[in-house]
Amino acid sequence: MHTGKLASALAHQADLNGHAVAMSDHRRVLSRSELAAWVAGAAADLDPTSETIGIFGENSIEWAVAFLAASVAGKTIVPVPTFFSKEQRNHLIRDAGIDRIVVTDVKDLKDHTLPSPLHPLSQRRDAAPPIQARDGGLIIYTSGSTGKPKGVRLASGQALWSSTALAEASNASAEDKYLSVLPLPMLLELICGIMIPVLVGGLVHYDGAVAQSVGAGTYSNIAEVFERTQPTSSVFVPQLLALYVAQLSASGRRPPETLRFIAVGGAPVPHALSLAAKKLGIPVYEGYGLSECASVVAVNRPGACREGSVGCPLPGLQIEIEDDEIIVQGPSVMDGYLHTDAAPRRWRTGDMGSLDPDGFLRIHGRYDNLILTPYGRNVNPEWIETMLMGNPNIGASILCQVGNPAQLTVLLIPSRVGDSWFQTASECEIQSLVARGCEAAPEYARPKGAIVVSREEAVHRGLFTPNGRIIRSEAARYVHNKATVSGCTETVEEER
Repeated sequence: MHTGKLASALAHQADLNGHAVAMSDHRRVLSRSELAAWVAGAAADLDPTSETIGIFGENSIEWAVAFLAASVAGKTIVPVPTFFSKEQRNHLIRDAGIDRIVVTDVKDLKDHTLPSPLHPLSQRRDAAPPIQARDGGLIIYTSGSTGKPKGVRLASGQALWSSTALAEASNASAEDKYLSVLPLPMLLELICGIMIPVLVGGLVHYDGAVAQSVGAGTYSNIAEVFERTQPTSSVFVPQLLALYVAQLSASGRRPPETLRFIAVGGAPVPHALSLAAKKLGIPVYEGYGLSECASVVAVNRPGACREGSVGCPLPGLQIEIEDDEIIVQGPSVMDGYLHTDAAPRRWRTGDMGSLDPDGFLRIHGRYDNLILTPYGRNVNPEWIETMLMGNPNIGASILCQVGNPAQLTVLLIPSRVGDSWFQTASECEIQSLVARGCEAAPEYARPKGAIVVSREEAVHRGLFTPNGRIIRSEAARYVHNKATVSGCTETVEEER
């Protein structure tokens, strides 16, 4: 048994400068020495017979301590997202075989019922993590866009490898102050909001209110949070970036001068949004990854950034393009899905992409989302959707093919800033907005109809996953029903 990397880093940072602040949230500030002592005590208090530990709670110092304690105790850790539905959480707990769930704050249980034995986070403090500590494994459940969540097994140090590689790529250091605004059960946030700060000795601030709103799909005043905390780095999803751009533009303000690195992932970033962000001085770096490859495969970075790409692969990962599909090989590839055979060393991602001569990766969409038009043309819906998302009035869009004869119709969900525009816009104005957004696309790929649904109605109709991703199958069904009832789509003329 060997001393784990996280335990060693905690002890080293405490010895190096124990009084330096390691973590903060709305309730407390924790020094490096206090963090190491709490992690050691909480690890010692974990039931030695429990092998698989769930963690449940909102973003906080307690969540980070629970994760680090379970890791240095060598447990298999399963984050239990608060934004999952009750059915998804129960499936996750049964499927992973969780022995015990560490609850970071009993108040987080008021609206939730959990079936597994619960274990309040220990308040015990010890001198240091035990010398026999080893890094635990991870099982990350992906909500996906359909079906039950699947468990991704990361038991061979994949997340720590990604943390080390991403820290180097982003120039993370002890001088950083990371602002955590995405839910910690999301693997990328777990890596950036816990692992990297511990490894490099940086400071992290957890804004639980913003993270909770992101998980619920309702975004708060992100500009105020950045102004108040003055961070150097953070991670966004495109919708959060769009909100930040809109709020800064409306107030005439700019981001804090301290800010040097904002990684954006989870979905394509519209070109117009990227340009608007950079014009405001937001240091945006788009990346690409998936849980099956420990979250990060490629990322733009200082000194190696190319517009329209998701950057170069992390050093140590090999990317091949085979029949337009992205294939990844390297130390971050998962061990496999839970209850299945080991994953192949060359992981076929199901994403389509290309590498330019300088090694920058470009994403073209997913194979299983391709639309084949009645005229034999393939259309990547993500291509059109990303174009439309460049308009600040649009919060989400899904391209579908409905009707007889089949034609392309787009479902539009207004952004928070676009709600008022859509409430008064005529059908002609909406069609014009879509036409302008897609003017760079060829005629055969442009939507011929548009259906607008409010975010509240979309949530009510079950069009979103619990972490805010649109479920394509449900969106297509909704569009089909609306188009059939209203006859709002136009007949597509045969292509010449």
